[in-house]
Amino acid sequence: MSENTTTTDSSKRPLTLIFITLLIDVIGFGIIIPIIPTLLQTLGNYTLSEASSMGAWMIFAFAFPQFLFSPVMGGLSDRFGRRPIILISLFGLGLDYVFHAVAPSIAMLFIGRVIAGICGASFTTASSYIADISAPEKRAQNFGLIGVAFGVGFILGPVIGGLTGDQWGPRAPFWVAAGLSMLNGLLCLFFLPESLPKENRRKFEWKRANPIGTLLHLRKYHVVLKLMIPMFLLYLASHAVQSNWPYYTQYKFGWDEKMVGISLGVVGLMIAIVQGGLIRVIVPKLGNERSIELGFFLYFLGMLLFALANQTWMMFAFTVVYCLGGIAGPALQSSMSLAVPPNEQGELSGGMTSIMSITAIIGPLIMNNIFAAFSGEKAVYELPGAPMLLGAFLILVAAIMVFFIFRSRKELSPEAPVDVMVETGGQPVGNR
Repeated sequence: MSENTTTTDSSKRPLTLIFITLLIDVIGFGIIIPIIPTLLQTLGNYTLSEASSMGAWMIFAFAFPQFLFSPVMGGLSDRFGRRPIILISLFGLGLDYVFHAVAPSIAMLFIGRVIAGICGASFTTASSYIADISAPEKRAQNFGLIGVAFGVGFILGPVIGGLTGDQWGPRAPFWVAAGLSMLNGLLCLFFLPESLPKENRRKFEWKRANPIGTLLHLRKYHVVLKLMIPMFLLYLASHAVQSNWPYYTQYKFGWDEKMVGISLGVVGLMIAIVQGGLIRVIVPKLGNERSIELGFFLYFLGMLLFALANQTWMMFAFTVVYCLGGIAGPALQSSMSLAVPPNEQGELSGGMTSIMSITAIIGPLIMNNIFAAFSGEKAVYELPGAPMLLGAFLILVAAIMVFFIFRSRKELSPEAPVDVMVETGGQPVGNR
C-alpha cells in the first residue's frame, strides 16, 4: 500500500494491523499490573499501604515525561509520518521492560519508568493513524477499536501476568512483556504502511511541540476546549480505580496476584463487549447526547459501588456497571477529532495524551495517597474506599458539565457539525 492511504476498502489492512499493534501493546502493559505491589514490597520492604504510595510515584515517573514528550511525538508524526514514531515507541518499550526485569533497586525501576514515559507514544500516534485512514462517517466506529484492543488486551495481559508472576516470581512478567513489545515492533517494521500522505504533513515547530503550546493552539477549536475539561475530570477520577485496584483488592479482600489478574481479565472482557458491540447498538438507538450522559452516570454509579463493596463477588458484579460507562468516553475523542483538520490530528492526539498525562501525574498521587491515609495501621480513619468516593464525585461534576455543553449546541464549533459530533465511547484504563 502506498503512502496515499485512502479511507476506502484499502484501509482495512492497515486498520487490522494497527489494531493488532495496539492489542499486543496492551497485553504487554497488562501483564505487569498484578505483580507491581509484590515487586515494590519485595524491593523496598514496604507494607501494602506504603507500596501504594510508592506505586503512585512510579506512575508519576512515567506520566511526567510522557506529558512533556507526547506533543513532541505528535508533532514529529505530523512531520515525518506515523510509522517511524510507532516503531521508536515499540522498540523503546521493549528495551524498557528488559530494564525493569533486571532492575536491582527501586531507584532503577524509577529510571525505567522515565524511559517508558519518553517512548510511550504508541497509542497517541495510533489514534492519529486511525484518523488518517478513516472516513468521517467511520471514524467513531474505528476509534472504538482502540477500546476493543484495550478490552481484549486486558483480558489476556493481567491473567498472563498474574499466572506467570504467581508461578515464577514478580520479574517473569517483564520478560514476557519485553518479548511481546519486540515482536510488535517487528510486525510494524515489516507490515505496517505509512498512513499520512506527504501533502498532509506540516512543518515541525518547537513552539507547538510542548504540552502548553499544543493546548493553547487547540483552543481555537471551541468544542475541543470545552470537552477537555470533563475529559480531564473523567481520567482523573479513573485513577481511583486503575491506580488502586491491586492495592485496594489485596487489602480489602485478601486477593493474590492470580486473583488480581483474573479480575482485570474480567474488566478487559467487559471493555471489549462494550467497545466491540454495545456502542454500535446503544449509541444509534439512544442518540449521541443521551449515550454520553448515560455513560457518565454509569461510571459514577460503578465507582460508588466499588467504594461500598464488602465481598469479592460484589467487585465482579459492580465491574459490569462501571465498564458499561464506556459508551460515553470515546465520544469525547471522536468529537475533538472531527473538529480539527487532517494535518493537525497528530497534534490533537498529543494534546489529548497530555491531558491524560496530567491526570496520570496528579491522579495516582492523590488517589493512592488517600488510600494509604485511610488504610493500614497508621490510618487516620479506616475507609479504604475513600479514593472511589472522591472519584464518584469528580465524575458527577464532569457529567453535569457535559449536560450543559450539549444543551448549548449553538455555541459549538462550526468545524464539526453537531449531528456527527459524538459517535463513540471509551474506557479510561491504566497508564503504562
